[in-house]
Amino acid sequence: MKVSITLLALGLFILLLEANPGIKVKITQKALDYGNQFGVELLKQKLKEKTFEDWNGESTYLFSALNYTISKIRIDNTEFPNTSLSLISGTGIKLLVENASAIATGDWSAETWLFKDSGRAAVFISGVNLTAVVNVSRNVFGHLKLLLDSCKAYVDDMDIRLNQSYRHDLFCSDQMIEQEVQAQIGNFAVIDYSLINSSTILESSINLDLKGTVYPVEEITEPPFKPTPFVLLNENNSMFYIGISEYLLQSVSLAFHASGAFTISAEQEEMLSSYFNLTTDALESIIPTISHIYAKPLPVIMNIRIIDAPVISLHDNKSILDFSASMEVLAKIPNSTTQSMFTLNITTRARADLTIFNRRLLTTLCLNSFHISLAHSNVGLFEASLLDNFLSYILQTGIIPAVNFKLKDGFPLPILDPVILMKPSIRIYEGFLLVSTDIQSLQ
Repeated sequence: MKVSITLLALGLFILLLEANPGIKVKITQKALDYGNQFGVELLKQKLKEKTFEDWNGESTYLFSALNYTISKIRIDNTEFPNTSLSLISGTGIKLLVENASAIATGDWSAETWLFKDSGRAAVFISGVNLTAVVNVSRNVFGHLKLLLDSCKAYVDDMDIRLNQSYRHDLFCSDQMIEQEVQAQIGNFAVIDYSLINSSTILESSINLDLKGTVYPVEEITEPPFKPTPFVLLNENNSMFYIGISEYLLQSVSLAFHASGAFTISAEQEEMLSSYFNLTTDALESIIPTISHIYAKPLPVIMNIRIIDAPVISLHDNKSILDFSASMEVLAKIPNSTTQSMFTLNITTRARADLTIFNRRLLTTLCLNSFHISLAHSNVGLFEASLLDNFLSYILQTGIIPAVNFKLKDGFPLPILDPVILMKPSIRIYEGFLLVSTDIQSLQ
């Protein structure tokens, strides 16, 4: 039973993050205090459920050798009256356990050359004291690494009746814990949360610099832009502070665009055209030549394409998304073919409203402004701005909702299950946004 390692893994579970350059994570002492409380309760539960290895030993009974086995060992009760997790500047985390105790039961069997017997046994362990230091660092792959640096433990008393000795490695053992660091974003992209350098450990917080780059699912290629530096605020009131840079959001946009997330399918275009039920005669007041080209009203089809990856920018208290699109307007001929009438270039600016739900950052776009120009026409020249009202309606009821649907999954924040975020808040600064939150375990 590796009690110390189990306690470290459970009490420090909060540190096993998927991490990355575009994201900064600060874990405060408040998070460690909660992790310690939750870890102890979870450890008690896991110890009761755990199946332990058999204990075998040899003792002396009436001047003869006695071989014994204790099997089917289970922990019936544990007490951890005093445990704590604290930070050691520049090193890692210190775990302190004082005066812990446990009661275990199991089946026993004993044999000498004189007799053979078996029954039930109770083991009483008291006065367990443990001090352990865990180094927090990264490996060559950028994975968060927790390495047990030192461990000192002693037990005041262990009463097994058959044997008063105990194994010292029951409580301390060298072990290293590492964490995989990649997460899927919908069907279109993956996010890399690897550490880009060693963590900075202060007396009041652990600070992690994470890669925070999003790639298309099909191909892992670096974006053609680099993250700019940003600094988290000097606050420690919440358990977690997560800084998300403009760079990360821009890599999300680039990955989604490269994966076709912003492409409007032919079926969607057909549904959009049917929804507006537009015909050529509705355009005659703006483009008079249409009445000469099409004697009878014909259905109109709109082919919409987002040309480049949307550009996301963060400013004090607001986030903006700019994108360019083209819209080809076609007449549907009775023989089921189409004829292009004109093509518009559209530049659009939208406000990006940010919310957090189920450990994910969600984005919802709301139209701010747009500009249109005539790119090509087969029905003569006309003033494109005359289509402003029509296009505004198309954007607000068709294109923007379609993009929002593609963004509905958001992207995961670097916090693991099984926790929920408690009263998370988002603040937007120049070049980055800051999420501050407490957590609560679901177990």
